[in-house]
Amino acid sequence: MTEHSIQFRAAAVVVHEGFVLLHQRAGDAFWALPGGRIERGEDARSALVREMNEELSAPIDCGELLYVVENFFNHGGQPHHEIGLYFLAQFNAATPLLDKSKCHRGVEGLKRLDFQWFAPDELPALDLRPAFLRGVISQPVLAFQHLVQRC
Repeated sequence: MTEHSIQFRAAAVVVHEGFVLLHQRAGDAFWALPGGRIERGEDARSALVREMNEELSAPIDCGELLYVVENFFNHGGQPHHEIGLYFLAQFNAATPLLDKSKCHRGVEGLKRLDFQWFAPDELPALDLRPAFLRGVISQPVLAFQHLVQRC
């Protein structure tokens, strides 16, 4: 049996005018909330601010913790156990990233990232991971939850 790769991740739940921001890494067929790995000795909010700056060159305000997620999944033939901290976040009102009419480009290492805004009625048709997000981020009130997602 292959051992699970364990990772600690911070993610941003960015909702603006009813739309939610998702990202997709080049080569992946699924969408996810933006964010990234928390480095040793780094707190989750700082990691999220750093990741968004690295990927989009954009400052973000990190707000309240919405979800703690234990996510078990396979990716690239490797089983993963991800502990995710999902924060409500927002961009500065003057940022061009709030333009919902286009796809915004970012980078993660050498891989391209596509950032795009989606309306709640588009979420059920998306391959959004973890899958629980399709139901919770389209709710009018976002409330704290601890979830375990096994795919």
